[in-house]
Amino acid sequence: MVQMGRKGKNMCGIIGYSGRLEARQVLVNGLEQLEYRGYDSAGIAQMTKQSVEVTKAVGNVGALKRKLEKKEDVISRCGIGHTRWATHGGVTEENAHPHQFGKVTLIHNGIIENYKKIREEYGKEQFFHSQTDTEIAAMLIDFFYDGNPEEAIWKTVAQLEGSYAFCILFEDIPNVVYCIRRISPLVAAYAEEGAFVASDITALIAYTQDYFVVPEDTILVLTDEKAELHDREGEIVEPDLLHVKWDLTAAQKNGYPHYMLKEIHEQPEALHQTIAPRIKAGIPDFEEDQIPDSIFESVQQIKIVACGTAMHAGLIGKVLIEKRVRIPAEVEIASEFRYASPIIDQNTLVIVISQSGETIDTLASLRLAKELGAVTLGIVNVKGSTIARESDYVLYTHAGPEIAVASTKAYTVQIATLCLLTMRLALVKKTLGRGEINRDFALLKESMECVKRSLLLDPQIQEMTACLTEAKDLFFIGRGIDYALSCEGSIKLKEISYIHSEAYAAGELKHGTISLITEGVPVIAIATQESVFSKMISNIREVKARGALVILITKESMQVEESVFDYHFTIPEIADDYTPIPAAVILQLIAYHTSVRRGLNVDQPRNLAKSVTVE
Repeated sequence: MVQMGRKGKNMCGIIGYSGRLEARQVLVNGLEQLEYRGYDSAGIAQMTKQSVEVTKAVGNVGALKRKLEKKEDVISRCGIGHTRWATHGGVTEENAHPHQFGKVTLIHNGIIENYKKIREEYGKEQFFHSQTDTEIAAMLIDFFYDGNPEEAIWKTVAQLEGSYAFCILFEDIPNVVYCIRRISPLVAAYAEEGAFVASDITALIAYTQDYFVVPEDTILVLTDEKAELHDREGEIVEPDLLHVKWDLTAAQKNGYPHYMLKEIHEQPEALHQTIAPRIKAGIPDFEEDQIPDSIFESVQQIKIVACGTAMHAGLIGKVLIEKRVRIPAEVEIASEFRYASPIIDQNTLVIVISQSGETIDTLASLRLAKELGAVTLGIVNVKGSTIARESDYVLYTHAGPEIAVASTKAYTVQIATLCLLTMRLALVKKTLGRGEINRDFALLKESMECVKRSLLLDPQIQEMTACLTEAKDLFFIGRGIDYALSCEGSIKLKEISYIHSEAYAAGELKHGTISLITEGVPVIAIATQESVFSKMISNIREVKARGALVILITKESMQVEESVFDYHFTIPEIADDYTPIPAAVILQLIAYHTSVRRGLNVDQPRNLAKSVTVE
């Protein structure tokens, strides 16, 4: 797919409401909770007795709120709202949602691949006001609308290729919101205050903790009395109700200056919530997850498929699985895997990892793996998400809501989940005995305590990052599992500080990379592995000799001469394979404080959204 303006990452936030409250307040409050999904522009449509009143603004939700202050006389109990991350068309008020065409007002998350063909086919070029693909959908629905809204929607989506979540108002049908989706997420709920729909439960949690995922191939109808699903024949579909255990305070900053810092500090609790319910007598047990041991018995190879941070967690999982289970485990970038010719069969376990459970490339890879006969297991954080529902089996990471675009606690709980999975695999494959697994679990539990001690380094890390604020380039180096962690440290730093950063296996320095090391270039060296520690120190001496500013991370017991480093941070003594969990906290804090010192928007970095829901 080719996109205008920006390419690759998209996840707008959408909300709809019909009920007894003032719609504007519900919509704006919801958009504030969804702003991590897009913050280029925002808009709402309020249905009044006379018309549908649209207000849009370039910038964040705050800019929209300022425009709405001038329209306090607009009274409405029904409306839709959108916060945009631009794909088709630049960041302008004309391209902001909602879009109107005839009697139809519409908001959209996703991408319509064949919009150009439709735009040319219907010959309505002179009536369009934006450069977006979304306006095409509004045009089509209006074209087909003859008083039957659901029929118009069905006829429209039959012509669309791509992904979408639509919320739609018809100006002659008061106080009703119609919704439909393909791939892009939508959740809905009915509470005392009315009916709600949104991209994410975070926008609804102020009103209810009970919700349902809007199924594909259904139309959701919101009125002040119900949130009802209809199939193609107009029959009512009963949804599967879900419940979240966290409340609104979990999705707020709670005194922290940024969501990212709050979520870094939430990691001990997130790890506990993920690990504790799955342990019986010191052994991982997936009975409550409904994952039988039988699915592991015939596994001869493992493919771990994910994107970005989730893929980096997979790199840790690969090391653990191959070392303990002694079967091949490969980590695949989802956007490459889906277009490759992977060698997998019924004896392959494909593990797909996604925080949101909606990542488009990972979802497509999951579907490919199923077509090829593999057993699929999803590791996701969001209940009822598409990947969770379509995987043969699912392990939920109980991290709670993660609002900051840069993932932190989701990463460490993904590693922890892979640790548990490795232990269970080793037990079934008889490569480890129960006593060895008891020991491994004790080490995993110990790593959770080490995270708390890593968090205590926050003030020292904040002070150290003063030396990074003017850096143009920065390098991470490590060996073995430390190299896998370096990849995550590098992406975390670059995505929120905008410093060019790369991760390298330290042994590769002499094969070209060391030419990039010049006087004052920062190098973050992770050296926590006993088996390669002396070799790693030799690699560090190589960069130090060329003038690098070295920030070293080791275990407390490791003795290092002061001439090797400029700054030195340590994690508590722990077995090598479990160092990534506490060490990741140090890397997250380095990225966070560097971004803050550079005066950047930590939670909403440029050009990025929380999840990738179009290719």
